Amino acid sequence: MFTPSLDGAPFSSPVGKIVCIGRNYAAHTAELNNPVPDTPVLFIKPADAACDLQAPLSIPLSQGDVHHELEVAVLIGQRLTAASEADVASALAGIGLGLDLTLRDVQSVLKEKGLPWERAKAFDGSCPLSPFVSAARVSDWQNLNFSLHRNGAQQQSGNSSDMLNPVLSLIAHMSQTFTLNPGDVVMTGTPPGVGPLEAGDTLELSLEDWILVTTSVSSPDSVEAKS
Repeated sequence: MFTPSLDGAPFSSPVGKIVCIGRNYAAHTAELNNPVPDTPVLFIKPADAACDLQAPLSIPLSQGDVHHELEVAVLIGQRLTAASEADVASALAGIGLGLDLTLRDVQSVLKEKGLPWERAKAFDGSCPLSPFVSAARVSDWQNLNFSLHRNGAQQQSGNSSDMLNPVLSLIAHMSQTFTLNPGDVVMTGTPPGVGPLEAGDTLELSLEDWILVTTSVSSPDSVEAKS
């Protein structure tokens, strides 16, 4: 079970569940030709989806395109149930980055059949997480800059001001349905620029001047093909 780090030390709880939102940036919604939702589109990744973003990322290329979706990740520090925004603000332990890895071809087939997305979104290792820094560093949750470079070229760049559902109100909304416990992680949606990863890629991810992670991409499928 994956235990995140907070300010350089292991957090007091391992990751529980990962609560995510789809289509929280209008430009990303448009690039996938999806309608803008009236209410937040929520889904959950299990604890085994979490892994270390700093380690090489192992992606299942045998299942088609695996897309990167860069997101601001929020680490929950106190239990939240039917919470207000004020409750949320005092319960957040850390802020970091995560990748919502998506089996895009699998997801497209599931969507066509009107079936749930879990096989495309919630597989083992589908949520690499960076180290977290204290949420106390954040003076404005709606002015956070973050980016992803792939092989030296910028692929995604976002600012949380473009979210359709701001961070604190989003987490309060989530808590009306899902109790959030210490160690749970909230993924806040991805800006435009998502695309497929390939074995051998190098990724550089940054959040403000607080977090900078460089990682690489591998695939057990490519290893098997060579053997």
